[in-house]
Amino acid sequence: MTELSGSINSDSSFSVCAFLTLGFEHSSWIEFICYRIIFKYQNKVWFTQINMVLVGVIIGLGLFLHIHSSSCTQFVIKVPDSEIGQVKQSWPSTKNMLPAIINTWAFTNATKKAWEVLSENGKSALDAVEEGCSVCENEQCDGTVGFGGSPDENGETTLDAMIMDGPTHRCGAVAGMKNIKSAISVARKVMEHTDHTLLVGDGATQFAIQMGFKVENLTTSDSNEIWQDWKTQNCQPNFWKNVLPIPERNCGPYTPSEVHAKSEPGTKEFKKSHDTIGMVAIDAEGKMASGTSTNGARHKIPGRVGDAPITGSGSYVDQQVGGAAATGDGDVLMRFLPSFATVEHMRNGMTPSTAAAYSLKTIAGYYPKFEGAVVAMKTNGEFGAACYGFKNFTYAVANSDLSKPKVYFVDCTLPS
Repeated sequence: MTELSGSINSDSSFSVCAFLTLGFEHSSWIEFICYRIIFKYQNKVWFTQINMVLVGVIIGLGLFLHIHSSSCTQFVIKVPDSEIGQVKQSWPSTKNMLPAIINTWAFTNATKKAWEVLSENGKSALDAVEEGCSVCENEQCDGTVGFGGSPDENGETTLDAMIMDGPTHRCGAVAGMKNIKSAISVARKVMEHTDHTLLVGDGATQFAIQMGFKVENLTTSDSNEIWQDWKTQNCQPNFWKNVLPIPERNCGPYTPSEVHAKSEPGTKEFKKSHDTIGMVAIDAEGKMASGTSTNGARHKIPGRVGDAPITGSGSYVDQQVGGAAATGDGDVLMRFLPSFATVEHMRNGMTPSTAAAYSLKTIAGYYPKFEGAVVAMKTNGEFGAACYGFKNFTYAVANSDLSKPKVYFVDCTLPS
C-alpha cells in the first residue's frame, strides 16, 4: 500500500511541478527545486496529503478556465530581458475593449478623432486610421508629420505615408511625395484605385493630382528657417559618410572617398526626427487597419525614404492576429520589419508588450545605439508597447473601457 501511494504521489507531484513552471522564463530552476522536494519527502504521509490537495486545486482551476474560456480573455505574461522598457499593466479579463485605437506618441488629438470616427460615427477602422493620421498632418505634430517640417538638404519637405486593411491585406503607400498635404489620404487612394502598393516622388504627386488633390507648397517660414540655420552650421548634422570633403565639418557637394570608418545609424544628434505617427484601429465589427504618416528625417539626403511607408516596418496588420506600428530610426528599423515581427510574435502567443520588446531586442543586437519603439494591439483589444534607446516613450489609447484617450508611458532602459 505504501509503494502504491508513493507511486501515485510521485506522478501527481510531477504534474504539480509542471503546472508551477508554466509561464516562467527561468522554469528549469523552479522545476529542479520542485523535483528535489518530491524525491526527499514523497513517502511522508503529510506530503501525500498536501500533494493531493494541490492536485485537486489544479483540476478545479482547469475546469474553471475551460468553462469560462468563451467569455474571459486570458493572457500569458512573459517578462523579457531587463534592458527592454515595458509598460506595466494589469488586464481585467471581462472588460469589453472594442472598438479600439492605439497610436505612437502622445498625439491625443489624432487619437480622439479616430475614436470619434469609430464610436460616434460607426465608421470603419480604415476611416479611423485615415482621419486620425490626417489630424496630425494638419496640426504638423511635433514638426515631424505633415507639411512645413523636416526639410531635406535642399530645404524641401516631402511626405511618406501608408495604410493597410486587415480583412483584405491590401495596402497603399506614398513616399517622397511633394506638394500634396494629405499623404495618408493619397495612400488610401493608391490602395483603392490601383493594383500597386507604393508610389514615390513626382509620380506620387501626379497620381494625387489625378485623384483630385490640391497642389500646395509644403515649405513654411519655420521649415525654411530650420534649413537656413543648418546651412550656416556647415550642414551639421548630416547623413553622409566616406565622402570628401569631410562631412562632419563641411557641406557638399560630396565625392566618394575610401571606405575607412565604421559608422552606425542612430548615433548622430538629430532633434525631433523620429516622431512618426503610427496607428492601429479595430472597429465595432472587429475589422482592423493600420497606417503611418511622416515628413521623414530632418536634413535627409533628397530621395531618401524611411520606414514609415514600408509595409511591415512602419505598420502592419493581420486580421487573424493583430497589428503594430513603429517609430524611431527609420533607416535601421526598415531593415528588420519590426511591425511584422511583432505581429508574428503575437501569433506565437506573446503579449503585445512582450512581442514589441522582442522585436526591438533583435534590432539592438545589431545596432545597440539605435532608438525605436513599437505599439501593438491584438484582435481582442489587448494592447501594449516597448521602446529602446529613448529615455521614455509615450503612446495613446482609446477603447470602450476608457472614458477618453489615455496616454501611457514606457521607460526605456539602455543595456548594461
